Parts: sequence; C-alpha cells; structure tokens
Amino acid sequence: MAIAIVLIVIVVASIAFHFLSPWWLTPAASNWGEIDDAFNLTLVITGAFFIVINLMIAWFVFKYRHRKGHKSTYQPDNKRLEAWLIGLTTVAIIGLLAPGLVVYGKFVAVPDDAKEVEVVGEQWKWSFRFPGEDNQLGKSDVRFISPTNPLGVDPDDPASSDDKIILTPELHLPLYSPYKVLLRSKDVLHDFNVPQFRAKMDMVPGSVTYFWLTPTQRGTFDILCAELCGVGHYNMRGRVVVEDDAQFGRWLAKQPTFAQTQQPASERDTPITDPVEHGKTLSEVNGCIGCHSIDGKPGVGPTWLGLYGKTEIMSDDTEVLVDDDYLKAAILNPNAEIVKGYPPIMPVYQFSDEEVDAIIAYIKVVSSPEADPARADNGEEDKEGAQ
Repeated sequence: MAIAIVLIVIVVASIAFHFLSPWWLTPAASNWGEIDDAFNLTLVITGAFFIVINLMIAWFVFKYRHRKGHKSTYQPDNKRLEAWLIGLTTVAIIGLLAPGLVVYGKFVAVPDDAKEVEVVGEQWKWSFRFPGEDNQLGKSDVRFISPTNPLGVDPDDPASSDDKIILTPELHLPLYSPYKVLLRSKDVLHDFNVPQFRAKMDMVPGSVTYFWLTPTQRGTFDILCAELCGVGHYNMRGRVVVEDDAQFGRWLAKQPTFAQTQQPASERDTPITDPVEHGKTLSEVNGCIGCHSIDGKPGVGPTWLGLYGKTEIMSDDTEVLVDDDYLKAAILNPNAEIVKGYPPIMPVYQFSDEEVDAIIAYIKVVSSPEADPARADNGEEDKEGAQ
C-alpha cells in the first residue's frame, strides 16, 4: 500500500513541478521554432506514458496486494492485451520519431538563397570565415595549417584571397538572412550549439557538416560546445551577435581578408600600436583564455590574475619567479617546466618575438590587482601595465 501511495505522490509532484517550474525555454531566436514543437510533442508523449504506467503500477499494487484467502491465477497469454500494447507502443514511437525526422530533413535542406559562413572549432576556441566579394569560400585543408594560416585556407585557390577571416570568438550575423553554416574541426569532436537558435551539429575531424538557419531576433547569444572535447571543454565559449544588415556590413568590412592576414606585419595597413590589445587578441585567437582565467577562477592552467611577480612552485618542487623571462620561456616551450598541480597539456606555439612581448604585456595588465578591469576586458590603453 505504501508503494502505491509513493508512486501517486511522484506522479502528482512531477506534474506540479512541470507546470510550476521557473525553468522554461527562452524564445527561439531563429526560424527553428519547429524544433520546440517536436520537443513539446516528445514531452507530451513520454509524460503521458510516465503518468499512465506509474498509475497502473500503483493500481496493480493496491488491487492485487496480498490478502488472506486470495489466490493468484496464471494466464499464459492474452492476445487482446498484446495487440493493444503493440499498437499503442507503435503509435507512440512513430509520434516520437516522425516529427524529429521531418524537422531534421528541413534542417539540412538549405534554401537556394542562403549565404555561407564557416565555423572552425578546436581545443578550445571558435574561429569563423565568410566568403568575400566573389561569394565563394576558398578551399581548405589541414596541410595548409600554420601559425599564420590557422584555418588551413588554401593559398593557391583564387577564391581564398578575399575570404574574411575572424579569429576572435565572436560571430556576427544579419537579421532575417538565411545562412548555411559549414562546420569543421581541427582536432577532436566538437559540437557547435547556439541554444537560442535551437541549432546544434557535431563537428567531425576530416569532414564538413552543416545546417542552415535564419536569425529572427536581435541580440547576443552564447556559442557553446555541446560535445565533451577535453579538459577545457567548459570554457570553449563564444557569442553570436545578430544585428541589422547595415551594422553587419560595417562589422564585416573591418575584418581582414585572407590575403591581408598573409602579409608580413610590417606591410599591413594597420600596424600594431597597442601591444596589450594585440596580446588580448592573440590570447583569444589561440585559446589561451580557455585554460587561463583572468578573474582568479581555477582552470586548466594557472590563472593570470596576480600571476606576474608571483613565485610559482614547479612540479619538481623548485621555485620560479614569474617575470618576463619565465613567461617567454613558458609560452615558447610550455612543457619544459610545469607548475605543480597542473597537467602538461599546453600546445607548442610558434609566436614571433613581437607576439610574445604582446602576450606578456597583456598578462601584466590582467595580472595586476591595480589594473583597470575595463582595460583588461576591452583592451583600452593602459601604458603603465604595458611597460
């Protein structure tokens, strides 16, 4: 009897929690409201089965409880009951699978007027690429990946030169414009997920996956990796900014073309004048902030807050002062000396002396407790911290 009461309480509490819960889906910010419909239908079907099955069990426990003088009977089969169970189960499974298959078919059926944007994932950061004036993305291949060509764009493909390269984890999209999202991974399995778009897709190394969407709501939305991709997975974040066509056009016009990124720094139209801002960009582009926090929170690597001038204990129990020389050695040869308590997982980067100095300048700014937090976050000039 107690079991029957407990089952009824569970059913009632579950229904009450569903309708009284403060946690509801945010409004869909893309054309994929149909995904919400499929989700709600799944919830109704599974919820109905949950309620019916548990109430039936409670009823059976009560009705067929042990009573003195009562004897159970054995029924080897019941054709009618089996037919009902098979029929109801078949209908329920069709109801669960069919809407999802229909929506998925639309999800990958790209409209003819859709433009393209490429998303590249790697541990633990996002990068993006838009076609240039020719409206055609250049080819890419892992053999072309280098420190100056992190997306592996084919330099011999004429369509590549005017491609817009975005190496910071911020993607802009115009409102009400359909886009085909091409997805590549440089290392392990990732999953590009923007919850408000109801859009997600696995990124498989060695292949290109895709889906399409039309942003329908202005705003800034988080990009998450929905596939466990390593120790820095939780910090693999970015954002999508949905804005008017004019704003999007101005933003895209400011982004460098692939041809411009291949020019030596001395030949670029906009020479680097602020090493701290350059260091901030480099730390974002190369995934440094995916492992090293700038607010003191624990991470895969030591936090940069309060790091400069600190004495660190190495894995062999020796003590090292964190100064310019130490930081330079740690950036260029990260596995030579490992801070105690942290794994030796930092990749080897091929930075120029100018880039190393810029990263160190940025570390100094975010490290100093007296540094202006807005300076560290926004890259506004802080000459004292850059010295």
